[in-house]
Amino acid sequence: MGVLMVIVGVFVMVLCMCTAVLRWNEMRYRKKGLPPGTMGWPVFGETTEFLKQGPNFLKNQRASRYGSFFKSHILGCPTVVSMDPELNRYILMNEAKGLVPGYPQSMLDILGKCNIAAVHGSSHKQMRGALLALISPTMIRQQLLPKIDEFMRAFLSNWDNQVINIQDRTKEMAFLSSLKQIASAESSSVAQQFMPEFFKLVLGTLSLPIDLPGTNYRRGFQARQNILKILGQLIEKRRDSEESHKDMLGYLMRNDDNNRHKLSDDEIIDQIITILYSGYETVSTTSMMAVKYLHDHPTVLEELRKEHMGIRERKRADEPIEWNDLKSMRYTRAVIFETSRLATIVNGVLRKTTQEMELN
Repeated sequence: MGVLMVIVGVFVMVLCMCTAVLRWNEMRYRKKGLPPGTMGWPVFGETTEFLKQGPNFLKNQRASRYGSFFKSHILGCPTVVSMDPELNRYILMNEAKGLVPGYPQSMLDILGKCNIAAVHGSSHKQMRGALLALISPTMIRQQLLPKIDEFMRAFLSNWDNQVINIQDRTKEMAFLSSLKQIASAESSSVAQQFMPEFFKLVLGTLSLPIDLPGTNYRRGFQARQNILKILGQLIEKRRDSEESHKDMLGYLMRNDDNNRHKLSDDEIIDQIITILYSGYETVSTTSMMAVKYLHDHPTVLEELRKEHMGIRERKRADEPIEWNDLKSMRYTRAVIFETSRLATIVNGVLRKTTQEMELN
């Protein structure tokens, strides 16, 4: 009986302490002018629920209770969530009025201080210009499209008569395809070492910024250090060889254009990580869900097959896809757009305030 009373007493004490901590955390953010909402636990906030449920946590649990404008605490950051179309339009169009791109601290730490999401003003303009130059119409036609065609032929060549884990394979495809664009000559030699580190890095960006052994944040940050070594060695090797490379890394390393900002090695590496990171989740998830939806809708699959076979009949078996072929894939484009609509990949757009402001 005495042991039972001790257990009950400890339970009641823990319950009271948890209630007091939650109450204290709510009081800290009960400032005049903030929208309604809950902040969860100190440090952790409501991150666990958000990562488990994704957009449904905000839409079904918080928006249904507090409306389209409420506060929360996600990924270590006090956050105001807006689901109001007109207010979102105002936020996106007023960067000059103190609303700049902002990201969770874990993402900024792991992607690097020079990545395009972490810089503003003239630095942001320089990084953006460097990245946009990599996907110009000329680059797409002459460099990106031929390399993607070559990669996909090789990647899919051994899929016949096999059971494929489409989730794992699309992740692998998205990463290796991007790596081929970045470092075409060395992609095969560094892929085995690079890929597991990159996957750890991705998990680390979507975690609480708690630097303790065993946490995803610590693993992600350590993976970044390993990636820095791999890319640093690759840059040094290219610089010593003095060979010209027609890929993204080769373009970022060029210093013969007086009209373009010359990037430092740190800036080059952070842009490479940004390219890999930004395309990885969107491409892999869209590809996986497209396979799922095509399986569920055989008539759509048949129409898609007709469009592609029509293009193939006009070409030799070994002839690659060209720009005009890509432009003619209207049905394929519609399938991609509909997949993106049904399987929303981007959960939201993040903005940070640089000054006090009032939003109605």
